[in-house]
Amino acid sequence: MTKVVAITGASNGMGFAAAELFAKKGWIVYGGARRVEKIPTAEHIHALKLDVTDHASNQAFIETIFQQEKQIDVLINNAGYGEYGPVEDISLDNARQQFETNFFGAADLAQLVLPIMRAQKSGRIINISSIGGDVYMPLGAYYHATKAALQQWSDSLDIEIAPFGVRSLVVQPGGTQSAWSDIAMKNANKNLKADSVYLTMVQKVSTLLMANEGAISASSEDLAQVFYKAATDARPKRRYFHAFSDRAMVWLARSCPRVFKKLFMTALNYLGNRALKKRK
Repeated sequence: MTKVVAITGASNGMGFAAAELFAKKGWIVYGGARRVEKIPTAEHIHALKLDVTDHASNQAFIETIFQQEKQIDVLINNAGYGEYGPVEDISLDNARQQFETNFFGAADLAQLVLPIMRAQKSGRIINISSIGGDVYMPLGAYYHATKAALQQWSDSLDIEIAPFGVRSLVVQPGGTQSAWSDIAMKNANKNLKADSVYLTMVQKVSTLLMANEGAISASSEDLAQVFYKAATDARPKRRYFHAFSDRAMVWLARSCPRVFKKLFMTALNYLGNRALKKRK
């Protein structure tokens, strides 16, 4: 029987690549995004308008898929972004929007799809978090909070729904070749108040992220393969990582927080101070 996957945030990056991969593997793919025209067009891919912060949009997304296919085998909660900015400066309206997109959108879609999956006695909800659910950096407080919340929520959900043959799993990407860092830092600058005392911090973090981009080898296509593995493993895991280095970073941040913080601050200050000197 041909399987059906629903993917949010399918207009770019990992969601775009995942839609293409699942379609190539013979799945029926429903990709959702606000910019529906950017969702890939190929055989087996159906593009639907979706705003995960809007309950009516989420409801229409799930109902349309079920009406057409009479099944939903996998939901991939991939939609998300980084609302970066200093905690003191960033507005709580923007912080709430970060949670609406990165966390509550996934929760809403899960509530909508679970009755279908329970009736099928099978299904997987795959929640795309980040190593940022455990690893952290300045300016990303609300982003990291949403990813940590998504992970704890997913673990609790998994226990609740496993008796019905349904699973809730987490993928934790690390650095990936995408526009994510650019968008996050644009938000950080946008969220700075006039004459903010955090301007130097923003410049340092921007320099660190730019330096890291040159070392990133993981592509969106690589992460799409991880999504597919999470969707098809005979014995699904609680967490999925692309690289050992991503898993090691999570372990270090959780098991040796003082060491992690010292290493991070050393890198931040070294690269940041060097960049600031060049600008003078």
